[in-house]
Amino acid sequence: MAQVTIYARRQCIEARRAAISDAIHGAVMEALAYPAEKRFHRFIALDAEDFIYPDDRGENYTIIEISMFDGRTESAKRALIEELFARLDAEAGIPPHSVEITITETPRVNWGIRGVNGADLALGYKVDV
Repeated sequence: MAQVTIYARRQCIEARRAAISDAIHGAVMEALAYPAEKRFHRFIALDAEDFIYPDDRGENYTIIEISMFDGRTESAKRALIEELFARLDAEAGIPPHSVEITITETPRVNWGIRGVNGADLALGYKVDV
């Protein structure tokens, strides 16, 4: 399971929402062997006065927070971050210096999904990549 929250200025999201979502999902599928049908993205579009950051990040500064089950290897997480930087630049026009990424992992038992505890959920894909 991976839930992705994307924070950016409103005009950045409005101009690039589909490209950002496609870039993120492509990176997650490539790096984590994630199924194509499992796309969970939430966009938080902020007005300029509600999103304060250093000028050197650029007007398309974007924060990506990924919450997922624990179990991925360090190399898989490194690959995910590398894929995100590359795809956001190539597919959405957001350069790496304008992107910050955090990954938060929690045990499956800390999730409730479709009426069951995450530890009891049949996933249909591997987490230990």
